[in-house]
Amino acid sequence: MTPARELFSYRKYWASRFGTAPFLPMTREEMDALGWDSCDVIVVTGDAYVDHPSFGMAIIGRVLEAQGFRVGIIAQPDWRSTADFERLGKPNLFFGVTGGNMDSMVNRYTSDRRIRSDDAYTPNAEGGKRPDRSVIVYAQRVREAFGDVPLVVGGIEASLRRIAHFDYWSEKVRRSILLDAKADLLVYGNGERQIIEIAHRLAKGESIDSITDLRGTAFARSSTPDGWTEIDSTSIDQPGKLNPPIDPYAMSSPQAMTVEGSQLAVDGKKEDGLIVPAANRQPSTVNAPACGSQAAGAKVVRFYRHVPSSDRSQSVIRMPSFDEVRGDAILYAHASRILHLESNPGNARSLVQRHGDVDVWLNPPPLPLSTKEMDAIYELPYRRVPHPFYGKAKIPAYEMIRFSIAIQRGCFGGCTFCSITEHEGRVIQNRSENSIIKEIETVRDTVPGFTGVISDLGGPTANMYRLACKSREIESACRRPSCVFPGICPNLNTDHTPLIKLYRRARTLPGIKKILIGSGVRYDLAVESPEYVKELVQHHVGGYLKIAPEAIGEGPLSKMMKPGVGTYYKFKELFDKYSKEAGKEQYLIPYFIAAHPGTTDEDMLELALWLKRNGFRADQVQAFLPSPMATATAMWHSGKNPLRKISRTSEAVHIPKGLKVRRLHKAFLRWHDANNWPMLRDALRRMGRADLIGSGKQHLIPAWQPAGTGNTPEGRRTPVKGTPMRTQHTGLKGVSIPKGKSLRK
Repeated sequence: MTPARELFSYRKYWASRFGTAPFLPMTREEMDALGWDSCDVIVVTGDAYVDHPSFGMAIIGRVLEAQGFRVGIIAQPDWRSTADFERLGKPNLFFGVTGGNMDSMVNRYTSDRRIRSDDAYTPNAEGGKRPDRSVIVYAQRVREAFGDVPLVVGGIEASLRRIAHFDYWSEKVRRSILLDAKADLLVYGNGERQIIEIAHRLAKGESIDSITDLRGTAFARSSTPDGWTEIDSTSIDQPGKLNPPIDPYAMSSPQAMTVEGSQLAVDGKKEDGLIVPAANRQPSTVNAPACGSQAAGAKVVRFYRHVPSSDRSQSVIRMPSFDEVRGDAILYAHASRILHLESNPGNARSLVQRHGDVDVWLNPPPLPLSTKEMDAIYELPYRRVPHPFYGKAKIPAYEMIRFSIAIQRGCFGGCTFCSITEHEGRVIQNRSENSIIKEIETVRDTVPGFTGVISDLGGPTANMYRLACKSREIESACRRPSCVFPGICPNLNTDHTPLIKLYRRARTLPGIKKILIGSGVRYDLAVESPEYVKELVQHHVGGYLKIAPEAIGEGPLSKMMKPGVGTYYKFKELFDKYSKEAGKEQYLIPYFIAAHPGTTDEDMLELALWLKRNGFRADQVQAFLPSPMATATAMWHSGKNPLRKISRTSEAVHIPKGLKVRRLHKAFLRWHDANNWPMLRDALRRMGRADLIGSGKQHLIPAWQPAGTGNTPEGRRTPVKGTPMRTQHTGLKGVSIPKGKSLRK
């Protein structure tokens, strides 16, 4: 792999003489005004163009501009013809295609596969402005318009579909989006490193086909090149007693093993930090080609437990092929586990997966950005407003983030339902305090409508700023999917002092009235620093603080990789204590997921009783949505747990599939809604819990049904012995509390 080069160390491209564009052009008229005869790079995106660092197309565009390239934007083109794709002419270097800040299918469909009526990334929230599977459709139009121009796809939609993936909307495993889009190169993760290198190398005359050594990219090739060691992981362990089982998630060094199956080199040698007795080393080799695809010079070995991997740069893991994972959900779970174990940039190996007659080759993840690089990216000359093309139209996603500041990237939480780790990585990338303060001042001085309130100072999480492994050596060797599950790793630094210092400095700036924390607080980390909780609660909570326990039962929590409810109570105790000290009436607003893998009807009943006992009434609920490539999605599809070693007899996971079950689980979250009572009554009787039906405090739902609710016709008299509890709105969408009741009590 090519080592990481500092982002802004390249010699600028000759077109830098044109200077900085006020907005990246969306029309030929704008190009003419800038004196451009052509664009070097054209970015096609499914979002409206907002020149703000919270929007991917703006970051990529401005980063390339800073390298001297002329970048045009084609935002939300009409995909029914090539006209919009030809608007800016033919780019000199390449087209970059992205679905936008959200996956286009998640953007357009609910977790119950219903079409959404609006789109937060579109002017006036108008729906239907992007196609399903936007990256594929946009790429097809680009190929029709300019078939000879290099095509690079990226962004969250491409990133999460870089290998064969389960597609919830079609209920089948689909090919890598690289092939369906007919792209030359796929960039995954935050793509600044990759896209800059690609642009400069193409500008020097290199062929797009020759760019095969970049981290964070995927491409198609016919076979494994000479000189590579191919590690076969196309199958899972089978039951048997002939030999100790082979672990398919560790590998042997090519120097310690031969293709003919010779013994490992040194008995009793310390390997990967563990002493492995020689008798326990059972190398296994294969001589037959894996899927018939590797070159004659490529070695083929099987994975092996706790042995050195000294030549990772020339080792590639062969995963089960597309045809295999499409036809076998257990192999799909096995492939998912491999992918997630090979996600640490410090030790990840290349991966390869056969699709028909070609291999999809994934290079290791990109190296994290340095603080200097992060600062430079966020200090580029963004206008921080939508392109003037949109006039006075409101873009909801922009309205939500226009006064927010990103302070870091990445998340080491590893929640199985979340895509942050797969996209941004688990190594936290931080900005400097000075750079963050400078951006707050920029918002204060330049953004229209600013009233003195910063809406968020955070990132994927609110409180992972400058948290990292205490040892770079340990971090680079670690293969754990989470630093905080099942407990906080002793090697993790949980000192929140730098974040506290940032908060204190930021809120003393002239013209800043309030700084709110809108990103989710990882409360299991927060309780490790009571001083941080005090700082947060007393100065940065606007009455309500959202946190995400997601569940309270051990079954679903263990499959989510989330902390137990005891940690929630510890945080709540601190939250209540410091709110009281400050003389503030403030509330914790917990969020939960319905129908997550591992969740039973009994788990949801337990949660409903907990919600009632604590006085929570959720007006809107979230059901699990199996997003591509997530670990929880592999559970959903296979019924197996990829957090552990996969075999035919390995741990089975209860999957609450089917619309009826999903609706029931959502109904438990909305136990107070009379429309759900008939369904809940039936479920409680079936579960043997009819004792929870009645009008007492110990009951979950009443036996009577109000007129006009459930299946009761309007105006019909019902045996009502009381009225539903009146509620007051909290001011936070989706949550209400009992009239006159404090959530802290």
